Amino acid sequence: MTFADAFLAIADPNRRHLLEELRRGPKTVGELASGLPVSRPAVSQHLRMLLDAGLVDVQAQGTRRIYAVSATGFVRLNVWLDQFWEA
Repeated sequence: MTFADAFLAIADPNRRHLLEELRRGPKTVGELASGLPVSRPAVSQHLRMLLDAGLVDVQAQGTRRIYAVSATGFVRLNVWLDQFWEA
């Protein structure tokens, strides 16, 4: 993950909404799409960007993919941000 990618990923309001939903617990694309005015394929594209930025994890369960917030990705981002308050 590069921090530029993480910031670009969270810049979009739809992706921030997805992260807020995932913070409440793991969900499928269908569950996430029901809360947004965009198609399932668009939700999948948003999730791909969050996944590439290291902010979400995905686990296959049969034919479903379950998405969850990546604690590791947010810890790395938080550590990077914290350096500006330690100075």
